[in-house]
Amino acid sequence: WLTEAVPGVGDLWAPDISYFNGKWHLYYAGSTFGSNRSVIGLATNVTLDPQSPAYAWVDEGPVIASQPTDNWNAIDPNVAFDADGQPWLAFGSYWSGLKMRKLDVTSGKLATDDETLYALAQRFEANGALEAPFIVRRGEYYYLFASFDYCCRGVESTYNVRVGRATEITGPYIDRQGKPMLEGGGTGVLTAYTHWAGPGHNGIFIEDNTYWIVYHAYDKQQIGIPKLRIEALGWDAQGWPTAPSQKPQP
Repeated sequence: WLTEAVPGVGDLWAPDISYFNGKWHLYYAGSTFGSNRSVIGLATNVTLDPQSPAYAWVDEGPVIASQPTDNWNAIDPNVAFDADGQPWLAFGSYWSGLKMRKLDVTSGKLATDDETLYALAQRFEANGALEAPFIVRRGEYYYLFASFDYCCRGVESTYNVRVGRATEITGPYIDRQGKPMLEGGGTGVLTAYTHWAGPGHNGIFIEDNTYWIVYHAYDKQQIGIPKLRIEALGWDAQGWPTAPSQKPQP
């Protein structure tokens, strides 16, 4: 079904995995570079242990697709959970920015009781270079991390991660200066440092109350080879995340 949905599709992109309703849900994107004829698909598994007799990935098919007639792009999925444990799918790249749909907790597909396409963030400069949403909850706030500017150019990459926060998972997300992310706002978290260019497309996980940010960046000392990086997020007195990129990594 994927090659019919997106003719010319090659590699699958941007996997995001979550556990709910007794299964692991792996969301992924299929597209061709620079196009918004795209689809987000889903595969499920009851275990991540390849030695288990129950280990088997089940193709659940498409979740959401975009067409050239749409003003949004169905790639870069991220599943986030609200305070009630309800899963939501954030996604988007370029075009009119980052979007969100409510998921059905049983099927992992789009919910039918709320078919709203929520707008999370948009950019009106740099060709709308904004993508890769990742939402995490801390205290009373939901934090929307997103990648701005350009990836995939080796040492010339200008990717950087910015953040806004909201009291509702659907927004509105506001940056530290009070500018809505729907108006291009975003407070800087990660930018180029030492010999690393273009840090971006981050994920976050929590371990022992520490929030770890994982991302890729381009190594200027090795002709721009992309590498995975990880570091602990700090939080200032006002509850905004910081990533001290100069410290040694674990």
